[in-house]
Amino acid sequence: MNPELFLQLDRVIHEKGRLAIMSALAASPELAFTDLRNLLEMTDGNLTTHIRTLQQAGYVSVAKSYRNNRPLTTCSLTPAGRKAFADYVNLLEQIVRQNKPN
Repeated sequence: MNPELFLQLDRVIHEKGRLAIMSALAASPELAFTDLRNLLEMTDGNLTTHIRTLQQAGYVSVAKSYRNNRPLTTCSLTPAGRKAFADYVNLLEQIVRQNKPN
């Protein structure tokens, strides 16, 4: 087992809540904040905090608009976020392959 691989895991993505957000956004071009909140069963505050961290890392973009005269906040992965998530998943696969019994 190569412990160096574990040290390469992106700490921003690795946290459980942020990994869930990144996974959901990787599967969809964009998601409304409320849909993301309901899907992941998070509180507004918890989701907001995780999204802010992902935004600061440049992984998630947030857009505010209106639909039917009501505010709508949508989230999506940035190109950097898509790459970081793909790199993260590839590294996890590498760790699993390396530690899989023959």
